[in-house]
Amino acid sequence: MPLRILAVDDEPPALEDLTYLLRGDTRVGRVLAAGSTDAALRLLESETVDAVFLDIRMPGLDGLDLVRVLRRFAEPPSVVFVTAYDDFAVDAFALKACDYLLKPVRRERLAEAVRRVADLSGAAPGAAPPGLSTERIPVDLGGVTRFVPRDEVAYVEAQGDYVRLHARGEAPLVRVSLAVLEERWVPHGFLRVHRGFLVALRHVEGLRSVGGHWTVQVAGDDLPVSRRHTRELRDVLTRWAQKPGPS
Repeated sequence: MPLRILAVDDEPPALEDLTYLLRGDTRVGRVLAAGSTDAALRLLESETVDAVFLDIRMPGLDGLDLVRVLRRFAEPPSVVFVTAYDDFAVDAFALKACDYLLKPVRRERLAEAVRRVADLSGAAPGAAPPGLSTERIPVDLGGVTRFVPRDEVAYVEAQGDYVRLHARGEAPLVRVSLAVLEERWVPHGFLRVHRGFLVALRHVEGLRSVGGHWTVQVAGDDLPVSRRHTRELRDVLTRWAQKPGPS
């Protein structure tokens, strides 16, 4: 079924550009437009949409506030932020945004966001949305916001109220708790092995015991395994190793 999308931006030229690009995507059937968050909420009283593409900095309720309202809907639409500012990426992640686009929006980048929305809208009831398999985490590296794919993360290390993502030789800090990531990522092949570590099973290279203390090797690093997690880790790794690979 073609997607129904609501575009929200208080700047008319930006709103026109966004709606023009969205209407040019063959997966999109209908595009509604609103010049404010208030207008968007009025439209949503009578219209149902699959996704909202919206700016963040707007008068009155800003884009983040609007998403918090949408989260109270019985069936909230997917959300894609479209903004000129990259310093809201962490907030967008916390609100489980489907994607985060920086202006000026490139056609191919918008197409990727539409694809994610299409994946989410096509998920079977009760199933994990396919779009989650491509979840990307916004991180700040040298003043530039980058998005790290979850599947590239070998393990996560707790750092107070933050976590450090270990992925491809980099270890950026992200403002989110290890408990939050554990809840979201365990269904995707991650396992808590210690109060300070969450590991990706696909990246585990070995498990060993020295003097009664277990460690797990992940991406070349030896991480401690707490006593209470040892048995679960061994059982899970055994089942993981027995899974048939792709044919």
